[in-house]
Amino acid sequence: MFRNLFKKALQPTKDSWFSRAMQLFDRTSIDESIWDELEEVLISADVGMETTEKLIESTRQRVMDEKLKDGIQVREALKQEMVKILRVASRETKSITRPKVILVIGVNGSGKTTSIAKLAYQAKKEGQTVIMAAADTFRAAAIDQLRTWAQRIGVDIVAHQPGADPGAVVYDAMAAAKSRQAHLLIIDTAGRLHTKFNLMEELKKIKRVAAKIDPTAPHEVILVLDATTGQNGLAQAKNFTEAAGVTGIFLAKLDGTAKGGIALAICDQLKIPVQYVGVGEHPEDMAQFDAQSFVEALSS
Repeated sequence: MFRNLFKKALQPTKDSWFSRAMQLFDRTSIDESIWDELEEVLISADVGMETTEKLIESTRQRVMDEKLKDGIQVREALKQEMVKILRVASRETKSITRPKVILVIGVNGSGKTTSIAKLAYQAKKEGQTVIMAAADTFRAAAIDQLRTWAQRIGVDIVAHQPGADPGAVVYDAMAAAKSRQAHLLIIDTAGRLHTKFNLMEELKKIKRVAAKIDPTAPHEVILVLDATTGQNGLAQAKNFTEAAGVTGIFLAKLDGTAKGGIALAICDQLKIPVQYVGVGEHPEDMAQFDAQSFVEALSS
C-alpha cells in the first residue's frame, strides 16, 4: 500500500529528476563528472545544497571504503544513504492517558485543515473516538471548513464563534474529550501569525490551557508542510519548529510537485521525522511515511 501510494505521488519527481539521477549509474565506469551531475539533479529536485552535499559525500565515502566500482552498487549505496537521512528517530513520546492530544500547526494554505480531517478519518477507521477542536478562530472560513469535514467523516467538533479566544476553545475541547472518553483530540490552530514572537505566545497559551486538564498534553505537535512550496516552506518550518517543539511533519500535497526531494531536506535540516504524507483531497488520501518505500518509489 505504501509503495503504490508513494509511486503515484512521486511520479512527477521521478520523471523530472530522479530517473536522471539513477541513470547516471548506468555507465560502465564511475568518474568525477558523475558527482557534479548528481549534485545538479538533486538540487533541482529541492533536496537543497546542504543536504545534497551531505548525501554525495557519504555516498562517495562508501564508494572508497567499500571499493565500489560497479554503477549498480554505487546506485544502491546512494539509495541506502537516502534512506538513512529519511529515517529520523521519532522523539520520545510521553506516557499518554486518554485522550491523546495532537496540536496541528502550519501556515494558511498549507493543507492543514484537510490534513486534520485525514488524521481524524484514519483514527476513526481504526475504531477510535475522535474530537476535533476549531482553535483557528481568526478565520470564520477555517471554522466552517473544519465543521464541514467533521460532518463529512462523522466525528464531533468543538467550535466557538469567529474571533473567540482560542484558549477557551481548547479548554472546552479538552473537557469534552475527557468527559466523552474520546481516544483522540486533534486541535487546529491559527496559520497567520506573522512574527515568531506572536506564534510562540499563542502556542504557549494553547499548551498551557491543555495542560490545565492534562499536564502531559499536547502529546504530539504536528507541522503540516506544503510539499509544493519547497525550500520556502522549509524556511517557514524552521520558525514553527523553534516556536512550537514540533514532534512530526505531515507532508501535504506531495502529489502536486515535481520536487519531492524536499522530504530529504526536511529530515536532514529539521531533524524531525516525516510521519504522514498527503496525496489528494479525499480523507483516505494519506499514509504513514515509510523511508524505504519512498526511496524505492523515486528510484525504481
